Amino acid sequence: MKIYSWNVNGIRAAVGKAFLEELKSSNADIYCLQETKAQEDQVIKALESVTDYHMYSNSAERKGYSGVAILSRVKPISASKGIGILAHDSEGRVLALEFENFFIVNVYVPNSGNELVRLGYRSEWDIAFANYLSNLKKSKPVIVTGDFNVAHQPLDLARPKENYNKTSGYTQTEIDGMDLLLKAGYVDAFRTKHPEKVQYTFWSVRFGARAKNVGWRLDYFLVDKLIETNITNSEIHDQIQGSDHCPLSLDLDI
Repeated sequence: MKIYSWNVNGIRAAVGKAFLEELKSSNADIYCLQETKAQEDQVIKALESVTDYHMYSNSAERKGYSGVAILSRVKPISASKGIGILAHDSEGRVLALEFENFFIVNVYVPNSGNELVRLGYRSEWDIAFANYLSNLKKSKPVIVTGDFNVAHQPLDLARPKENYNKTSGYTQTEIDGMDLLLKAGYVDAFRTKHPEKVQYTFWSVRFGARAKNVGWRLDYFLVDKLIETNITNSEIHDQIQGSDHCPLSLDLDI
């Protein structure tokens, strides 16, 4: 099974930048999208030419903001939106599909914002999300993917010293949130295959950051340790343009 994940920074814009061609060439069984920036009817409209996937989405109450979607060749047993906490579910950040052998959870984790104005909320979110995943794990293995808005280790961003505890995405609070997930029984799929590789999934649109490769690894596949041995590959496709993020993929023998 091949699973892809991509923060497309607007599904309608992405379709205009050859996302449909990327979807076809990926040959993905499941394709998870973050930051769709569209209501569900707009997601359906943008992807109306996609006929060989079942389509699911979760949109924010605020129009043009956040949002996640999943395309799956195989129809899931069930689909669910949010984590079941009203305070966290208005922004369309979580979408889960249940299959015979696992859950796939697509997440767009809140950004702590300029001057870290949402860092406190982000900390609350991380705990609530970890609890949500723990409940899912009671019934079958879980795969979590998406934009986690954190660089977990110093090799996951180009300038760790300059950004530590100063910039959204690399504070100790956010790092602790990722640690909480990993300690709950997950592995970082990319790091299991590439322990020391420096490769990024996000670049600021300012100052020519992508051309200079001044980037961050903010996007992940976290895989339940129960199926860690099923991971056959995990890659970052940083040659693919069309967003300030790039796609990443996970190959599973499952």
